[in-house]
Amino acid sequence: MLPPGLLVSAPASGTGKTTVMLGLLRALAEDGLTVQPFKSGPDYIDPAFHLAASGRPSFNLDTWAMGEDLLAAIAARATGADICVAEGSMGLYDGVATRGRAGFGASAETAARMGWPVVLVIDAGGQAQSAAATAMGFAAYRPDLAIAGVILNRVASPRHERLIRLGMEHAGLTVLGVLPRRGDLALPERHLGLIQAVEHPDLDAAIAGYATFLRDHVDLAAIRAAATGTAGVAGGALPAPPAQRIALARDAAFSFTYPHLLEGWRAAGAEILPFSPLADEAPDPGADLVWLPGGYPELHAGRLAAAQTFRAGLRAHAETRPVHGECGGYMALGQSLTDKDGTTHRMAGLLGLATSYEKRKFHLGYRRAELLEPMPGLAPGAALRGHEFHYSTILDMPDPPLARVADADGTPVPETGSRRGHVTGTFFHLISAE
Repeated sequence: MLPPGLLVSAPASGTGKTTVMLGLLRALAEDGLTVQPFKSGPDYIDPAFHLAASGRPSFNLDTWAMGEDLLAAIAARATGADICVAEGSMGLYDGVATRGRAGFGASAETAARMGWPVVLVIDAGGQAQSAAATAMGFAAYRPDLAIAGVILNRVASPRHERLIRLGMEHAGLTVLGVLPRRGDLALPERHLGLIQAVEHPDLDAAIAGYATFLRDHVDLAAIRAAATGTAGVAGGALPAPPAQRIALARDAAFSFTYPHLLEGWRAAGAEILPFSPLADEAPDPGADLVWLPGGYPELHAGRLAAAQTFRAGLRAHAETRPVHGECGGYMALGQSLTDKDGTTHRMAGLLGLATSYEKRKFHLGYRRAELLEPMPGLAPGAALRGHEFHYSTILDMPDPPLARVADADGTPVPETGSRRGHVTGTFFHLISAE
């Protein structure tokens, strides 16, 4: 039996929905509820914040990259919780133009698929009754999607609140909360969005502050009462592990792994063996596979270049067994990485890839890949779904391509990944196999 749920979304990015989400998770947990968090879309940073706020692992739900069976299997992670709370990505209806496994990837699809009503966070700055017209349009855009109500953020004064409430009353929309304007509630950011949860100087205190703020200004009882749905419990399986004993790089430079993948690996009996390249640790010599996730190697390139024990252990493993890197992990397997200041750092040298952040180029979007070469746990011809998000520029990529890679619309992209011997890498983060 899965608990009811709801999805916190907004008309656009930057409205404060992550702050609302974290405060809501913590406040509900403080009230004694077991809260299951989810993230709609291909975000690997927010789930770590959700875990810190709720005490329970958060999982991505992605209607473009995941089939119905996988969506069902991930929804089943909510078993035993009292309520599900999901956070949307970008604006509620923002997705891609071409349908994927189940849809276009918008948060509205996740909410509809799970049967969750939407709590819409509206940035009321610079408008009054017009905020109601925005919310009314979102409610009318997809009549089959329930809007539980709105939380008004960045409200300047009691008069401002009265004007907005007048508009919401006219539109027939429930106001679930009114958050006064405060400049100290924003989470720190860098070029990929929020900083990582482990890097926040005092994350627990910040989240506790958000919870107190929401408790003072939001009707938590009404939000709890609005939760419904959570569909899709029949069948489905999480992704199978690519090996039995997996040495997983895990530190501030390598931390971007989708939680449902690790959950699937562990559920199937695989052993995860974490190690820290930044601490100059070698992967476990008894591992069957070394996996380097994405992260921020560009911020730690000097330390990685000096990590001789890490590099020696990696090279020894690669002589007989597979090594795979995703995005930042892929770059760390290459010949060199040039940081934003123009300094070039030597990397592991297991692939010919050379990358640079000196002249940043934005790469963002879903990816569909058809393997030309094998990668751990997958044979040539396998079709994969993933997501790419980085600012690096390729200076050299001499090795054979790993896959034919295209964006969500089927347009080929040049970041094909590569393979040399037992070593493979991709710029996209794997979400699922077809």
